[in-house]
Amino acid sequence: MIAYVTVGADDLRRAKRFYSAFLPALGYQLSEGPEGLSFALPVAPGQRAILPDFYVKPTFDGRPASAGNGSMVAFEAHTQKEVRDLHEAALSAGGSDEGQPGFRQTYGPHFYVGYLRDPQGNKIALFSSNPDEPGRDG
Repeated sequence: MIAYVTVGADDLRRAKRFYSAFLPALGYQLSEGPEGLSFALPVAPGQRAILPDFYVKPTFDGRPASAGNGSMVAFEAHTQKEVRDLHEAALSAGGSDEGQPGFRQTYGPHFYVGYLRDPQGNKIALFSSNPDEPGRDG
């Protein structure tokens, strides 16, 4: 199981604006500290953490952050409308479009996805594969 994902950011203020535009709507809570931004799903007392956590931090070595070529982090939304709404919110919060929300011919018939880049250039996917919604072929 993946415990956490970390992406680097040179401008935490811009990163906070971008990620706060959609992660809270997916249930993530933000905590900030001198080490950066931490987004985690809430845990009831006595329960184990719901993984993975998502961290946005300055680089450890102090050099400029860079996006990984071929790297992407995907966040699951509940509905196709939520994918569209959160994609738009992330664009309005400083992200750039990497693929408008919709179905892709090469993926399953219920996989509805939109792609973004955060202000640092990290690739982000927002998707829904809700079987109760219309699929690509229906």
